[in-house]
Amino acid sequence: MAEHRIFAMPFAKVYPLYVQKAERKDRTKEEVDQVICWLTGYDRAGLQRQIDRENDFATFFAQAPAMHPNASAITGVVCGVRVEEIEDPLMQKIRWLDKLVDELAKGRKMEKILRQ
Repeated sequence: MAEHRIFAMPFAKVYPLYVQKAERKDRTKEEVDQVICWLTGYDRAGLQRQIDRENDFATFFAQAPAMHPNASAITGVVCGVRVEEIEDPLMQKIRWLDKLVDELAKGRKMEKILRQ
């Protein structure tokens, strides 16, 4: 089976879209960064390095310091697919991130987004 195109897409190309989506709903770039860092274990400097290097999604997640232990608590539908039912581990991580940004843009409280 062919790999999904998103795996080879530079994270730096999608990151501004995440920020725009959040900002359209009166959320901030800092909140987007907080969500990404929570999920992946990157600190802000590490996240910026990934953006500057224009690493693809596969590399971005492969180099992530540590996926948050509560990431499996992320449930719901993204692009018509339940994130908890996605079998490909990389696609599931990408969709977890999409779901967190969606929740942020919908005005959900940060404590709930970060599964605290």
